[in-house]
Amino acid sequence: MSSFNLPLRFKLLILLSKIFKKNTKPFQLNSASNIRDDETIESTQLVGFFKENNLDHNDLEIKQYQSGFSNLTYLISTSTNNFILRKPPLGAKALKGGHNMEREFQILSKLYPHFPKVPKPYLFSKDESIIGSPFYLMEKKDGYIIRPNIDPKQAPSKEKMEKICQSFVDHFAQLHNLNIYDLKLDSLGKIEGYNQRQIEGWIGRFNHSKISELPSINFIAQWLLENIPQESKASIIHNDYKFDNVVLDSNDITSINAILDWEMATVGDPLMDLGTSLGYWIDQNDPQELHFFQLSSTALDGCFSREELLHQYSLKTGQDIANPVFYYTYGLFKIATIVQQIYFRYSKGFTKDRRFASLNIIVELLASIAKQSIQKNRISNLF
Repeated sequence: MSSFNLPLRFKLLILLSKIFKKNTKPFQLNSASNIRDDETIESTQLVGFFKENNLDHNDLEIKQYQSGFSNLTYLISTSTNNFILRKPPLGAKALKGGHNMEREFQILSKLYPHFPKVPKPYLFSKDESIIGSPFYLMEKKDGYIIRPNIDPKQAPSKEKMEKICQSFVDHFAQLHNLNIYDLKLDSLGKIEGYNQRQIEGWIGRFNHSKISELPSINFIAQWLLENIPQESKASIIHNDYKFDNVVLDSNDITSINAILDWEMATVGDPLMDLGTSLGYWIDQNDPQELHFFQLSSTALDGCFSREELLHQYSLKTGQDIANPVFYYTYGLFKIATIVQQIYFRYSKGFTKDRRFASLNIIVELLASIAKQSIQKNRISNLF
């Protein structure tokens, strides 16, 4: 039974979605399409950049990947090659932190030799005269991505989803089990005080982007501050590891071909990374509102529950997880802050993307889920 007090228009929307077929997405090869009107890239200067760096610029064509809510991703095609271009979203300068293209490029460059699921980085440019912002180029990885709101009729079978979930956990564990000191990756971040910095940092980012007071968020923030655990160990962490950042092999969809979106990767506590993934993970018996505002298609037949994900991760890494509620609550708060930042940009007119119009409701929803997890002292079967 749901206990959320959503505005009437959203309750009506959920009711109508039961009567009429809700828009779903096909399970298909990841592909780019036309660029949104307010996110176009001028090709003339980009062609010049390609020339200067001895890259083929003939028949250069630009398309955009429409999914995602943070950094913008484009497909740059030429007569002989395909590249992925990453740049900050519109209005990024109005927010403190994040969207650092140079840092993201450096992380890929350092991690690529040791973790083959990272796309190969090519070039970075901080020259904003080219496309209006810093950007970088990396290799294009082909395959399938399980997006939110995938059509269940087109989804992989129950047996394949079980294997995909296992592969998801396996690669997560492989990343976290890398020896950052042997591989000289410890320079990517500082482990001492990491958990404290994360909690205080995400609270600060939320406060910087909030438009009105939200008592439920304030409650979660205070609870997190009062329950910060010691770091479990130091690992390379992705910080946004979820289904729609994982590319499945086109020849075997149970195998992962690439892991995308390393924008927030660093050295930190791997259990905090797990918390973010748990925050995105929706169980089949979660409230209908959480399914409606779907963060990830993890409620398909065959998918692990959050408790199963936690158990499999513990088995693969050998880590004992004493307080999963803290890490799950942290993940929900972090996602709520990211959503709030996007809504802030929309409310200030930095972007006209209509997908962002109702994001403020998701913030309250995530805070309510987190509070329920704290009160029930568990991460699944919350209602």
